[in-house]
Amino acid sequence: MNRTFVIGDIHGAFLSLQQCFERAGFDASADRLICLGDACDGWPDVAEVMETLSSLPHLVYILGNHDQWALEWLRTGNPSQAWLMQGGTACVKAYPGGMPEPHRQLLENALPFFLENNRLFVHGGFDPGTPLEEQDTDILAWDRELIQQAMELAGQNEDTRLTGFSEVYVGHTPTIRYGSDRPIKAGEFWLMDTGAGWTGPLSMMDTGTHEIFQGDPPANLYPPSSGRLFI
Repeated sequence: MNRTFVIGDIHGAFLSLQQCFERAGFDASADRLICLGDACDGWPDVAEVMETLSSLPHLVYILGNHDQWALEWLRTGNPSQAWLMQGGTACVKAYPGGMPEPHRQLLENALPFFLENNRLFVHGGFDPGTPLEEQDTDILAWDRELIQQAMELAGQNEDTRLTGFSEVYVGHTPTIRYGSDRPIKAGEFWLMDTGAGWTGPLSMMDTGTHEIFQGDPPANLYPPSSGRLFI
């Protein structure tokens, strides 16, 4: 492998994903991509996103809360109404004949977290007082409490660290909620979801240099009626 990149929640925005790859000079044959989950749901190109990711030889895919919803639909055939209203409709429409096995396996084999060289990659959050291997997957995919604490400390200009990790990369919590359309650093945390599922851009970072590459906001690339209607 050459470089390692991390990317926030893609939410079906294939056009923005292409731009990120182009602007980063991403070499699919040599570079590694760590996707923080929620590649599906939201914008209409879910199948194209899943096809691209499933073809990457050096992909690390983290389980997101929308991935959990999609898996529930795949396993039971019954989509959650909450999921459909929060972007799941785009996923269902993308697969009128059913999801291809490589796309399904991408979700089935998603990791609850990824830890390497004391750097943690997780979709939502976690409990710092519980070993990672014992964490509830719902907390890993859904929790925002730890991120809120990190943002509060950063807002007070405090250097207090909340964990023993050198860096923690998270998705799930859009930075546009904090008035930023770029990844936010708060203590040891990097917030990588810059709101591509809504009105923000898609962001990708070289973890070695912390250089940020962004695609245009999907809201500028797709018809407004094709995205999620509310936040």
